[in-house]
Amino acid sequence: MMNLHLIVLLSYAAILMGVGLLIGRRVRDTGGFFVAGRRLGPFLVFSTMLAANIGAGSTVNAAALGYRDGLSAWWWVGSAGLGSIVLAWWIGPRIRALSKRHGLRTIGDFLELRYGQSVRALIAILLWIGTLAILAGQLIAIAWVLNVVAGIDRWVGCVVGGVVVTVYFSAGGLLTTVWVNVIQLAVLLTGFFVVFPLALSAVGGWNQVVASTQDIEGYWSLWQGGGSGWFYLAMLGPAFVVSPGLLQKVYGARDDSAVRIGVGLNAVVLLVFAAAPPLLGMFARTAFPDLPNHDLALPTLLMESLPPLVGALGLAALFSAEVSSSDAILFMLSTSLSQDLYLRFVRPSATDGDVLRVARWTAVCGGMLGTSLAIVSESIAGTLSFFYTLLTVSLFVPVIAGLYLRRLSSPEALAAITGGVTLATVVQIASAGEGLAGLTPAMCGLGGALLGGVLVFAIKMRSAP
Repeated sequence: MMNLHLIVLLSYAAILMGVGLLIGRRVRDTGGFFVAGRRLGPFLVFSTMLAANIGAGSTVNAAALGYRDGLSAWWWVGSAGLGSIVLAWWIGPRIRALSKRHGLRTIGDFLELRYGQSVRALIAILLWIGTLAILAGQLIAIAWVLNVVAGIDRWVGCVVGGVVVTVYFSAGGLLTTVWVNVIQLAVLLTGFFVVFPLALSAVGGWNQVVASTQDIEGYWSLWQGGGSGWFYLAMLGPAFVVSPGLLQKVYGARDDSAVRIGVGLNAVVLLVFAAAPPLLGMFARTAFPDLPNHDLALPTLLMESLPPLVGALGLAALFSAEVSSSDAILFMLSTSLSQDLYLRFVRPSATDGDVLRVARWTAVCGGMLGTSLAIVSESIAGTLSFFYTLLTVSLFVPVIAGLYLRRLSSPEALAAITGGVTLATVVQIASAGEGLAGLTPAMCGLGGALLGGVLVFAIKMRSAP
């Protein structure tokens, strides 16, 4: 049985790499690599957005939170769905139109267009630091799956995951990613659809789940329970509005309708899907109440409670989730360094072919660095929380203000970034990540970003003749 699970996963990984390499042969310029020629229709926008949004955080980590905290873990993925609604109807169409009008390819292009070079450079550096953390989180989840399936050491699993995603992404960037994501999404959704009712039956049915967990305080509260709850919205919701990886996928849409339909359907599916991993984690709590590591809840449930073929399908769905999010992270890393740093500051005279080569090699280097960080990191939740907080406090105010408030300029943006990152970091360290007075580090950082931008704007207006 163990061999069957491993054979299925390795065969599936080989298929993903093969498809990526095949499609990657069509990518010969940065237009295809960065924005897929700006030809993505609603279906491809939907599939690549949803595949990027359902990753380690949305599956293995959400199930681990469900195992530990109960129903309130819905907010981990539910916040992404709520953020995606804002992206679909307000932010996405507006920034897509700007990207087409001005030939934008990265979030750095937008920030320089709106604020200047200094903001672009600062965000590029911050994102490289934070983005490596979320890539590590995805690879840790892959490693746990392979560990449960075949007893493979975690570091080996991290390397396997890193190799798979690096090979197919570096071949063709966004164009490769969107087509591979179609395969991954089909496997992912089919796997969870098949697994959910069988897993519920395997642990004794709904009544047994309720009976075995009803005495745990807050376990059945949707609002807040344990360390999970509505406050995830402040940390995760804004990140799914301004994430560079998602915005740059929006750049590839052919028109505003593709953005609204594709990203909107992605939001609907996320809001529904948000309940599945926490409930599966709660099923695992019923069947395996003493797991030493909560991150093992979902892989263990699939391996130990289901028939081999069904378990293999579920594990393939998990593998799809982690790998599809990993390629979105490599997308941010490679395009940011090649376009925002190399082309803009290091070698402005570089040819299109030079930039494409740098983007591909950056993907390889990013994959290696993310793999190394995954090997030394302790948990999925820790690495993902760090990234989402950094992303939220550094980008949310500059991007939203840049789209809607024309009077704000570079000093206000720099003050917002500095204020947000500084306050979030101080609160994170001072409270050991717990927050102060009921406010999470992300909430404090958002407040610091807003306050920094407003103060500099007020000083500028006061000193104006």
